[in-house]
Amino acid sequence: MSEIVLMSDPRVAAIPVRECGELLVDVRRGGPLLVDTRKQDPADAFAHLREGVLERLLKAQATLPRGLRLLFVEGYRPPSLQRTYFEEYAGRLRADHADWSEERIRSAASRYVSPPEIAPHSAGAAVDLTLADADGRELDLGTRMNADPEESEGACYTDAADIGAEARANRKLLGSALTAAGLVNYPTEWWHWSFGDRYWALMTGAAAARYGPVESPAAPHD
Repeated sequence: MSEIVLMSDPRVAAIPVRECGELLVDVRRGGPLLVDTRKQDPADAFAHLREGVLERLLKAQATLPRGLRLLFVEGYRPPSLQRTYFEEYAGRLRADHADWSEERIRSAASRYVSPPEIAPHSAGAAVDLTLADADGRELDLGTRMNADPEESEGACYTDAADIGAEARANRKLLGSALTAAGLVNYPTEWWHWSFGDRYWALMTGAAAARYGPVESPAAPHD
C-alpha cells in the first residue's frame, strides 16, 4: 500500500486557496442523482455541492454500467458541524488512549474527520457516496458508510485487504468512475471523494485549491 497522506499533514494546510466563487447548488434539483437522507439537516445543507463537483459526479454516473447509480449521502457540511464532529471523535480517542500526545490525537482523528480549518466538506468540495442498483439498494462495498477505523478494524480504508471480492470489485468500479471524472479519494474512507479542495490540489499537483470554506449554502464565499 502506498503512503497515505492524512488531512492533518502540514502539506495539506500549506496549499493556498484561490477561491473561484463558484456557487453551492442543491444536487436534488433537476438532477439524476439518487440522494439519501440519512445525513439530512434542518437547513438541507447536506444536499449542496459546488457546481464543478456536481458536474463531475454526473459525468462519473454516466460511465457506470447499466442499472447502477451513484447514491449521494452527504456533501456540504457547515464549519460549525465539522468542528463538532472532529472534537467528538478526538474526545473518544483521548478517552481510549490517555497516553497519546495531542499531535497523535489530531493525526489519528484526521483518519476519519478532517481538521475543521481545511475540511473539504466545509468548502462544498467533498461528497460521501456509494453505489446502488436501479431500485436504490446499496451495493456491498465492504463496510457501512461512515464506519470509523475502530469499528471496521481498518476495512474502511479504500485499499483494505480484508474485504470480500464483491466489495473490492465494487470499490474499484466506484473509484474508476470518480477518478476518471477528476475527483480524488481520501484513502482512509472509501466513500469520501473531492474536487477543488486543498487535498485534491496536493494529490493532483495543482498550485492551489479552487474552493475554500463556505459558511452556508446561501452564502458562497468569494
